[in-house]
Amino acid sequence: MSQRASLKNELRMLRHGRDWRGRSTVPRSADPWVPESRPREFSNHWARTKGAVAARAVLRGGLLRPVTWSQTAPVVEGVDHLENVSGPVVFIANHSSHLDTPLIVGSLPKRFADRLAVGAAADYFFDARWRAFTSALFFNTFPVERYGSGRQRSRTVELLEQNWSLLLFPEGTRSEDGTMGVFKAGVAQLCVANQVPVVPVALRGAYMAMPRGRNWPVPGRPKVAVRYGRPLYPAEGEGFRELRDRMTRAVARLANEEDVGWYRAMRSEVDRTLPVPTRRAESDEVSRWRRTWESTRPLEDRTRRRVWTW
Repeated sequence: MSQRASLKNELRMLRHGRDWRGRSTVPRSADPWVPESRPREFSNHWARTKGAVAARAVLRGGLLRPVTWSQTAPVVEGVDHLENVSGPVVFIANHSSHLDTPLIVGSLPKRFADRLAVGAAADYFFDARWRAFTSALFFNTFPVERYGSGRQRSRTVELLEQNWSLLLFPEGTRSEDGTMGVFKAGVAQLCVANQVPVVPVALRGAYMAMPRGRNWPVPGRPKVAVRYGRPLYPAEGEGFRELRDRMTRAVARLANEEDVGWYRAMRSEVDRTLPVPTRRAESDEVSRWRRTWESTRPLEDRTRRRVWTW
């Protein structure tokens, strides 16, 4: 073989990622380079037009609420805390089921439900056009990256400036076992930076009614509880970590009321015995089955008994 032919062979091997000995120049452990794929953008500004707001009100009253209330037995408490609240607010809630948003939207007063935008996971609700369109039509959703981004913060600020209230789930994702997870700091940062009040909401029984993996509630109209708390206002000089802790305790206390009642739940928060989520509890695989079992236990009927009978 001539020197020229040998040189051509070596150049050919180098072009195909091989050295002069025929060995690959890329380590076997190296992953092939894949260009970063950006999620597709869906323009949903139409969902906040007057026509869309009117259509959503009709769908909410004629379809969404009747269907949700016919498949479950919601008990809503604390809506009176919203009577003296004006302007945009940020509703926060624990997240354990796809029923959470319909339950909250269906139980809100009309003046809040008509001006509500719901944060939805961008990698799930906005990965297909039909799902993005449907969620925007029914709930006025906007994409939320699970790990947050500067673009996401600017979107939420823009909505607040346009007098839209927000429904956000600080856990970032649905609970795998029905129990409340640790709150991320993004929502608290948003509220502190813009001095927006936070309205805590606790949902109990939604995981049992429609756990992960189901596309429809379980039969039998299971009871679910939706509790609204008093608005939390960022205090002067308060940091986002302190507000996040207050948000966590507020939702945990509301959820605990279903088991121990209003007074004992309040006392447990004062006495610092209120069960609040921690990273350690989330990573405890041994007790995960116990948390799942507790989350799937039907809620007790706490109908008030009459003191006087006649």
